[in-house]
Amino acid sequence: MNHDDLVAWLTLAAVPNLGGHKIYQLLPHASPRQLCRMSAEELNAIGFKPRQIEALLRPNERRIERCLQWAEGELQTIITLDSPDYPPLLKEIASAPPLLFVRGDPQWLHRPQMAVVGSRSASIDGRESAYAFAASLAVADYVVTSGLALGVDGQAHAGALSTGGATVAVLGSGLDKLYPARHRELAGHIIEQGALVSEFWPDEVPRPQNFPRRNRVISGLSVGVLVIEAAEKSGSLITARYALEQGREVFALPGSIHVPGSRGCNALIKSGAKLVESPVDIFEEIGSLTECVKSKQLDLPRPQPENEELPFSSVLANVGNEATPVDVVAERCKQPVHEVMTQLLELELRGVVSTVPGGYIRTRRG
Repeated sequence: MNHDDLVAWLTLAAVPNLGGHKIYQLLPHASPRQLCRMSAEELNAIGFKPRQIEALLRPNERRIERCLQWAEGELQTIITLDSPDYPPLLKEIASAPPLLFVRGDPQWLHRPQMAVVGSRSASIDGRESAYAFAASLAVADYVVTSGLALGVDGQAHAGALSTGGATVAVLGSGLDKLYPARHRELAGHIIEQGALVSEFWPDEVPRPQNFPRRNRVISGLSVGVLVIEAAEKSGSLITARYALEQGREVFALPGSIHVPGSRGCNALIKSGAKLVESPVDIFEEIGSLTECVKSKQLDLPRPQPENEELPFSSVLANVGNEATPVDVVAERCKQPVHEVMTQLLELELRGVVSTVPGGYIRTRRG
């Protein structure tokens, strides 16, 4: 995009209460540059309010210039709503952001994404589940999308990264105002193996009202949302509600009726969300995505031919969708550890199991 077009988009995006939906409706009639050149009378005639007209005719040029300088930084991109780089799934939602600020590789936004969200104060089981589910999704070539928050979100990003997979973090602040600061190192790894994304200008500080808005982007980018631990009133349930409104699949991990942090997930299941006990439950539900993705010529893993026999069936039968240590596999198979390690190595070379922190998991191919 040339300089003048990007300036026009930034000017439009700064207009209060305009939003991507209204801009998208205007685009067939006038480009952003044409809108910025209209008189107050012309803008009023097409529905602009006085405050909006003032913002459009007298933009904050210094802030726009800082934003343009930001976009010149390494691995930093501004994607406009009319750009072919704009994620197609996100463009479908009613309140698509007019701009996306991206740090990392924006091509990950075009790959099939699964959102994994949950409590910031998750239990040990919840954190381990987020890590294991995200690792399995990443091995199956799904980009894991979450919100970089403490608890479940951070574990989901880490789980995807642990397998060499990709992950996308959607922020409730500008990309220069990273929140929470504790995840600065994690964010650096995400930039290398995915992308940080925000609809907020780079210098926007985190504000409470930004996070519910952020949640609609998380679900909007994804084909489905997995909720792991959520109280009855939580941001994760807001994400699930957005997902339902956007026609996305909603999955929930059940929990004890005596644990407050499980009540939100249990309520989602009662309302029709799919109960999930393993990543296989997710793959079964969104299996039709494979054909959709293939039609877009994306590189998903090929299914295992039915007539191909895999070796070491006893070892493979004892590796599941959650990390299993080598000594546990050996104990179950009643074989020496060194023999099991050799067999697991061959299975890994065949692409049917994968090494993750804590042991091995079975891949989608397996």
